[in-house]
Amino acid sequence: MLAERVLPLTGIHNFRDYGGYAVEGGGRVRDGVLWRSAHHEAATDEDLAALDRLGLETVVDLRGDDERALHPCRRSESFSARVLFAGGVTAGLAPHLQAAGGAIDVETARARMVDTYAGMPYRPALVATLRLYLAALSEYDAPSLVHCVAGKDRTGFAVAVVHRLLGVHEDDLMHDYLLTNSAGKIEERIAQGAAHIRDRYGAEIREDAVRMLMSVNPVFLDAALATVRRDHGDVASYAESVLNFTPEMHEAMVDKLVV
Repeated sequence: MLAERVLPLTGIHNFRDYGGYAVEGGGRVRDGVLWRSAHHEAATDEDLAALDRLGLETVVDLRGDDERALHPCRRSESFSARVLFAGGVTAGLAPHLQAAGGAIDVETARARMVDTYAGMPYRPALVATLRLYLAALSEYDAPSLVHCVAGKDRTGFAVAVVHRLLGVHEDDLMHDYLLTNSAGKIEERIAQGAAHIRDRYGAEIREDAVRMLMSVNPVFLDAALATVRRDHGDVASYAESVLNFTPEMHEAMVDKLVV
């Protein structure tokens, strides 16, 4: 159930557990160790205390250096997790911002998001940090968190990669991805995204276009996975070829995360 996955926080959107799914061949992904979210710039003290209770050992930040500088994450005084990121500049562009330029309509927004996702498997800053994320999951047997800006696009792709590597069925993988559309304070998240878009571009963008940019859609993730299949056949081969994820690391990650 959605309520069992979502951690109800005040200032951090879309914070949820992406474990618990059945895997091919039997077993399921562990609960309470794989977390995903949006960034933590507006986290309240109560939010930070809730995060501390999770026992996070690793936080993986998929944003670029410029995004981190623009929206620094709040941390509690007792925060002790390792924060992993590869560095690099993304021109401040989360995928939904990259797709938002101009006074666009909903169909243009949809098409741009599809194009953005199609290139996502090769975004340099994302690839470099995904390498760190997969290495951490294969090495450390402790709770981790992965996030970007809105916790839906780059995080959605990262989670999809991990799910497939663990053997989660693609129907469940897509189900988890689409929870962004119902998890947490959706209207607040959309309004926040609209403000960022209008602040950056100074454009009049239609409300339905904003909703398209700030939501997730099966065709978005399908576009990224289609790129992976076109070039590598499957996610495992992509991870090995592009993300430096060896068979030994794969075996170690499954041993730690599947019960």
